[in-house]
Amino acid sequence: MQRLLVFQSLWGMQRLKGRESDLPLADMVAEAAAADFDGVTNLFSTRELAAPLAQAASDNGIQVEGQCFPTSIEALKPALELANHYGIHHLTIQPDVRPRALAESLRILEGWNRMAEDSDVPVYVETHRGRITNDLLVTLDILDAMPELKLLADLSHFMVGREFPEVPVPKEMDDQIHSVLDRSWAAHGRVASPEQVQVEISFPHHKPYLDQFLAWWAYLFESWSRRAGPNDTISFTCELGPKPYAISGPDGFDQSDRWAEALILKDLARELWTKNPAKR
Repeated sequence: MQRLLVFQSLWGMQRLKGRESDLPLADMVAEAAAADFDGVTNLFSTRELAAPLAQAASDNGIQVEGQCFPTSIEALKPALELANHYGIHHLTIQPDVRPRALAESLRILEGWNRMAEDSDVPVYVETHRGRITNDLLVTLDILDAMPELKLLADLSHFMVGREFPEVPVPKEMDDQIHSVLDRSWAAHGRVASPEQVQVEISFPHHKPYLDQFLAWWAYLFESWSRRAGPNDTISFTCELGPKPYAISGPDGFDQSDRWAEALILKDLARELWTKNPAKR
């Protein structure tokens, strides 16, 4: 049976409102597990980062999404080896290169795809500002050239990067987002406005943006279910980051309780999944 796994970003558990200091990594993982998350997301590019994270996740019976920021084709190798050694759920590439030429972007992505072919752990390329996938239209050109490329969708970056004019978004832009989601195999969950990469989902005036993202995530779940195998799992990471992602007030602190909002987002994602008409 297909399943949704909801992960919590450990970056999103840093500098939480009302806490004097961050919890140690093992305690963060334990807190996420106690809050009924299925896994956690964090950097996985060196053994010093990967080993304690894998151990803490194992101790709490949850899974790991590993992240890495390779700056070249070969720079992916250490994280990929660690991902396979520890048998994590998947490895996410945030491609930390910015070629001006599409041909150079394709050369790098094709190199990573060749390496991923020998991996037992799935490898996804994240859509993100300041990376190869910075621009929505360029990303669509990449997908046209590389139909086999598997993405992880963080749509907040496209909402800001192309300054979507309104919500619900115009049909042309909605269709473009759907094209990305039809090639996505996981997601990072954050709600953006056209000017802010992370808005507070608990604020009533942000509900139109929340509704837009919920509609996109619902589309992703249905699209994924039609493409994936009957026993596959899709991950959705609650990734509400600290400032400057979180908007701060005059006191320098978040304007909302990000941990409370992460728990809300977790429940919303699972509610969407229960309504997914395509799941098998």
